[in-house]
Amino acid sequence: MLKRDYMLSLLDQELVADRFQDYCPNGLQVEGREQIRRVVTGVTACQALIDAAIVEEADAILVHHGYFWKGEEARIRGMKKQRLQTLLRHDINLFAYHLPLDAHPVLGNNAQLARRLGFQIEGGLDDSVNPIGNVGRLDSPMTAEEFCSQAEAVLGRTPLHVGDPGDEIETIAWCTGGAQGFIDKAQLKGVDAYLSGEISEPTTHFARETGIHYFACGHHATERYGVMALGQWLSDNYGIEHTFIDIDNPA
Repeated sequence: MLKRDYMLSLLDQELVADRFQDYCPNGLQVEGREQIRRVVTGVTACQALIDAAIVEEADAILVHHGYFWKGEEARIRGMKKQRLQTLLRHDINLFAYHLPLDAHPVLGNNAQLARRLGFQIEGGLDDSVNPIGNVGRLDSPMTAEEFCSQAEAVLGRTPLHVGDPGDEIETIAWCTGGAQGFIDKAQLKGVDAYLSGEISEPTTHFARETGIHYFACGHHATERYGVMALGQWLSDNYGIEHTFIDIDNPA
């Protein structure tokens, strides 16, 4: 069992949360009970995850996508009211880490995705101290079609691929979630392919006209693994009971 504020300090320190300018507050977003014995992790703090955490008798929920995003409606109404009311009624803590969890070199979304898809990490997608995204290479070259099959088997999603299925791919850049806009960074790195979670209208034209392959493998599907690893890190090092609950999302 951990005290709430001690768990917060552990997470903040491990993820170096203070180094990031983010779109939402990182750390403890909703305060619940002081003592934490059981943590439920998930990608997004949706109502279904909260309800599942109540069934699990969780003291805290730890997610990648929390609340209070820049530009969102500030009033507590409707869906937002229901989520917060449920957390507060059951005295459950909500911890959320966005960019710090993307960037962590071992527990992060990008590092964990690389581990599952067989990418060798060779550097960051940019030259910042804490880059969001990575560049590297496949364990062994394969065609784009073969890579799509491998990614589908691992992630449970059929990737949306832009490019010639028969082309051989060896070098790759990736950034999980909604990072299709970073395809220009990948192209400047000279890699064969770029992978992210989503696709937008300009992404297709950029990939076609520059010759870089693009794989959209699902926002949710590519971001399951960081928070799962973070929860397991808490369990392994501090004895917290941990359960990952996957509230699936086709996006």
